[in-house]
Amino acid sequence: MFKTISNTLQWIGRHFLGMLFVLIALVVFLPKSEPKSNANLQEISLVGPIVDASLVIKEIESAQKDSAIKGVLFSINSPGGSVAPSIEIAYAISELSKQKPVVVYGENIVASGGYYSAIWADYIVANPGAIIGSIGVIMQSPNFETLMDKIGIQTQVVKQGAYKEAGTALREWTTQERHELEQLTQDTYDLFIQDVAKARKLDVNNSSLYADARIFSAKRAKSVGLIDEIGTKQTAKAKVASLANIDDPKWKEKNKIEAMMERFATQNILRIISYGYGLKSSF
Repeated sequence: MFKTISNTLQWIGRHFLGMLFVLIALVVFLPKSEPKSNANLQEISLVGPIVDASLVIKEIESAQKDSAIKGVLFSINSPGGSVAPSIEIAYAISELSKQKPVVVYGENIVASGGYYSAIWADYIVANPGAIIGSIGVIMQSPNFETLMDKIGIQTQVVKQGAYKEAGTALREWTTQERHELEQLTQDTYDLFIQDVAKARKLDVNNSSLYADARIFSAKRAKSVGLIDEIGTKQTAKAKVASLANIDDPKWKEKNKIEAMMERFATQNILRIISYGYGLKSSF
């Protein structure tokens, strides 16, 4: 098994830069088709783990500034991800919804940070088979101390600041370190719950009904107030048009190849790089 993994990693190492170069070349040199000039509605997609918010934020801000766009469909298929980018997207949607209607469509998974991103929309529609929720925060790290003792590896650490090594994978956390990390996750969790309750008009004192990190079916998510309606993408599109008072909806077209390459760059490359940064809290 380890030989197979090693061979796979070697193949990735040999070919990754080449694949990356080809993808960048496609983005830079392929002709970019112009979107319909008479479009009055726009779809923005959030797909995969949330590692970086910059491209989604760019699309949101563009839709916000475009006076021709009267409403936005925000399609989400995400299990969550890093805390800060999820919050950035959520607050950008909040600002957008102050100017034009925003409807979220939950395609498959709208969980954790993916759900956080959705909460400030005017209306949330979920596919009947979608899973919703997982409102919680997690911070985790392996403990390699026993393994390192067995193979005779010792660590040498020079640090300034009592908690600089908090969250290390090289030894068991001290009681004080664990307390600080628990406080960090608790603060983030409290913010998550408060924003969900405020955005969805739910009772924060009854958060155990909807915010204990459970994953809900679309039916149960609707019953606890996390979504507004169960339906298809066409249901969500019709709702956008209705809220925007559009009788003849025309959807803005995106350059599909460019969008695909951009998503690869932000989600997959940054995900690979992020593996080297150690412990971090996430939704």
